[in-house]
Amino acid sequence: MTQANKKHVSKYQDTHHKKFPVGTKGIWVDEKTEGKYSLINEEISLPAAVIKQQSIDNNLNWMQQFANHHSVKLSPHGKTTMTPAFFEQQLKAGAWGLTVATAPHAEVAAAAGAKHIMMANQLVGKANMAMIKRLLTQHDINFYCCVDSQANAEQLSEYFASSGVTVQVLIEFGVEGGRCGCRTPEQVVSLAQYIDALPGITLAGIEVYEGVIHGDNAEQAIRNFLATTVKTVEQLKENGLIHLDRPIVTGAGSAWYDVVAESFTDCQHLLAIIRPGCYLIHDTGIYQDAQNNVMARAQTNQGYACDLGGDLESALEVWAYVISRPEPGKAVIALGKRDVAFDAGLPIPERGYRDGKSIEVGGLQATAIMDQHTFVTVPEGRELHVGDVIAFSTSHPCLTFDKWKYICIADEEHQVTSVVETCF
Repeated sequence: MTQANKKHVSKYQDTHHKKFPVGTKGIWVDEKTEGKYSLINEEISLPAAVIKQQSIDNNLNWMQQFANHHSVKLSPHGKTTMTPAFFEQQLKAGAWGLTVATAPHAEVAAAAGAKHIMMANQLVGKANMAMIKRLLTQHDINFYCCVDSQANAEQLSEYFASSGVTVQVLIEFGVEGGRCGCRTPEQVVSLAQYIDALPGITLAGIEVYEGVIHGDNAEQAIRNFLATTVKTVEQLKENGLIHLDRPIVTGAGSAWYDVVAESFTDCQHLLAIIRPGCYLIHDTGIYQDAQNNVMARAQTNQGYACDLGGDLESALEVWAYVISRPEPGKAVIALGKRDVAFDAGLPIPERGYRDGKSIEVGGLQATAIMDQHTFVTVPEGRELHVGDVIAFSTSHPCLTFDKWKYICIADEEHQVTSVVETCF
């Protein structure tokens, strides 16, 4: 384990769900307050990133039930939150394992108790391979990484065979113009044959990421791609190139998980796994749009998402103060690029408070963002004062989470009841 991750994991063990927050960005509290800390009554230093526990609970249960209905395993992508306390909740709710993007992420997932860890990425570099070797020798886990080239297969074989360890790999199958991955089934089969002859490496199945497929007929293109993927996995098993009883077939980001689950639902002879990550936090931007599409497809195709009841909820907010009213119609908020995602839409004012009481924020709109400031237009007749507190929702939770070391957990009355640590 790297020194950085030793620090991450040890701090996580000491502070996750801490009842008395520590002094760091966004978590200074009124020392006279005990037990709970009111955001509305300004007992937490702002800006602060806040998770609504009720929404997390809703999202956990909603997606797990969705996966169970389709007889697929759920291995949430941990890169969204990199928060071990949330990893534990996902595993406890029934997740098969966790998906990660890097070797250090895999260390955090193992420390959080995951027994199945998929690295939906290529494992390249001796230091990264050394981390995985230590995980395989020191933890009771199943680890899988992606491979899409003979060069990478050779590197993995040379390192792990010389270490007396075998690493399980998934061949990544991609599309022309997409991300990583073999571009044709024939390339997949050829690489599988090459891997089969190498020591220290064994093939477990195929991994795909359908989110790179776009266009007017994207849904049908994705269904065709997934059908080809399943057929190719079956061919590899029939040819003796996968030695597991149930080869792995895995896909699904947060936009097309419904189509992937439906495509895999009859694959009981395979270990079918979906990997959405943003469902836990959700948002009011790009993932809300994606979820609207999921629900629309369910209505059209009589899908289970409509029968399940309820829906995913945005769980993340960032709270901040109004610090200036320099012009009529303009407010400046102490919230910037260092605090909140801005790549997929600016933060959205949801609620406001003054002296512990609710104020109207309808019509307020963020128009620009700088390192520490967000500019908001204020409609004529709307009162907004310096010192008012505004709770903003966000788009693309991944890029808000990685800006915070500690995240507040709040109840329905907007009282911070605990703090969790991120491990980016």
